[in-house]
Amino acid sequence: MSNQNILSVKPLDFPWKTQDPFLFCAHHADFYPKANDQMGPDVSLAGRNLGSDFTIKDGFRMYHGKEIPGFPSHPHRGFETVTIAKTGLVDHSDSLGGAGRFGEGDVQWMTAGKGVQHSEMFPLLDTENENPFELFQIWLNLSKANKMVDPHYKMLWHEDIPVISKKDSNGKVSKINVVAGNFESAKALDPAPNSWAKNPSNHVAIWTIEMEAGAEFTLPATSAEANRTLYFYEGDDLTIEDSSISNYHSIEVKSDSDISLKAGNEKCFLLMLQGKPLNEPVAQYGPFVMNTQAEIQQAMMDYQQTQFGGWPWPSHDNVHDKSKGRFASQDGKLTERS
Repeated sequence: MSNQNILSVKPLDFPWKTQDPFLFCAHHADFYPKANDQMGPDVSLAGRNLGSDFTIKDGFRMYHGKEIPGFPSHPHRGFETVTIAKTGLVDHSDSLGGAGRFGEGDVQWMTAGKGVQHSEMFPLLDTENENPFELFQIWLNLSKANKMVDPHYKMLWHEDIPVISKKDSNGKVSKINVVAGNFESAKALDPAPNSWAKNPSNHVAIWTIEMEAGAEFTLPATSAEANRTLYFYEGDDLTIEDSSISNYHSIEVKSDSDISLKAGNEKCFLLMLQGKPLNEPVAQYGPFVMNTQAEIQQAMMDYQQTQFGGWPWPSHDNVHDKSKGRFASQDGKLTERS
């Protein structure tokens, strides 16, 4: 079998490079120690560049947090964040009064639209044991027509996200979490209402794939219009078609062909991002993604003048009460999960 279905193979950087309609993907995997009473790591933070700590030290990073790891309040305009909290918890707070705590496989889909501030902090709750943490944050572009829509966020609770198990001829299992798009009979939960993913003709799919050691799985063909990239981020070896791919690589594959995958001697974990490109100009400055530099300048002026609604929380690294479970609150509506 030829490798004509593999278009490129690249080592992964931080953040991961993506194809239109996606802007980038950040993969955070940290092994936090047991927690102190302030929901931070119960170890000395001496020697860290607190406020901008992106270097793994003792197994974890603090990111922009100074006591609790995470990302204190910051603005966005013109795109969406899709945050997959695989392990650990994320506390969300935003400039419109929205709040939430999610994790253990939950997904938050946030449309920044015309502008929002939010914080994403990673509270550590277990004071007796370690607090492992793993998260993907995917930036999905908005079309020019929807860049200035009202901000919105919704939760995709992990209990509701379709998970498909595929058993191969040797009884080995591959599990596919369908965060966006469809897989066979499984249809993902609805994305945010103004998302590029909302229209099925855009063929947007976000899947996480877990393959048992030695498992075989076929990625089904979709529209030739779509870009499709696999991110092989954990495992020893993965065979795609007849090519052996080592750990921590991205693989761009043809979208209109079935793609055969086979895990090596260890479990393999992958993220798949797929979608029809917007094919629109991209102007980006940090947390603002528009179509022209003039729109970027306007975004900066608007943020300086309005702070996108201000910040209604006690601190810029706001976390919720330690006793709270998973929840989401927006526009006066409260949803609670155990």
